[in-house]
Amino acid sequence: MRYLLLMALATVLVCGGCSNVASSIDGGATDSDTDADTDTDSDTDSYTDSDTDTGPVECNLGEYSGDFNINTQSDLSTLAGYTSISGRLNICSCTDLSELICLTSVESLQIYDNDALTNLDGLGALTSVGYDLSIYNNDALTNLDGLSGITSVGGILYISQNAALTNLDGLSGITLVSGLGIVNHPTLTNLDGLSGITSVGEGLEIPGWLEICDNTALTNLDGLSNLTSVDGDLEIYYNTVLPDCEVCDLLDQLTTGPTSIDVHDNLDDACTPVPANCP
Repeated sequence: MRYLLLMALATVLVCGGCSNVASSIDGGATDSDTDADTDTDSDTDSYTDSDTDTGPVECNLGEYSGDFNINTQSDLSTLAGYTSISGRLNICSCTDLSELICLTSVESLQIYDNDALTNLDGLGALTSVGYDLSIYNNDALTNLDGLSGITSVGGILYISQNAALTNLDGLSGITLVSGLGIVNHPTLTNLDGLSGITSVGEGLEIPGWLEICDNTALTNLDGLSNLTSVDGDLEIYYNTVLPDCEVCDLLDQLTTGPTSIDVHDNLDDACTPVPANCP
């Protein structure tokens, strides 16, 4: 299966050993004045504003150059205030992404192995991912609403093995991807968040692919109702409650591709009438 290959390649991104750890420590001195005069309030206010996170992050640092690995919650503070990242951003072992609220674009984004992360709300300003967007092995993640601002993904969109994920609604702004994989989700019942996608792999030198597999609660493919082109392989299998007729209807609506079809071990049912492209 294609997703096993992708997961094997991803094993190089192991949590820990990250060199991008926040290194700046505020060196401001505290006010030693013990007199109860008006200067005390002024000094205290100034110290508090500069050393605690009581106010919003100022988005004034521009672009962070290169790749950045977040392997602990404290690593996020290094990126606070940056609006873009020229390289790959890997997010691992976090519980809250609020310090990334300034980010509007990254070259590539991987969110993985965050055992206690329940949402992606800290990425609410993100509008563009230049290449791949991958989200996998986040056991507590229930939704992707924090990605609702994304309108452009230049490469693969790959969502896999997020055990508590119930919907894909945060992805509704994405229209084109080079590859699409929705793999191994036991609580995902629909793909409605993918309704903006019209093409997979179209116009690329390397064929794209569409893979929907091992989603044991998935009952329909209505979220792909606007998809008209799959320029590459189409694989839909091991979705045990997804009727075969849903797959047949999807194939019937495509005007371009796919180049190969692998459909098996979904819910066997009798389509009436039988769609012309039913495998």
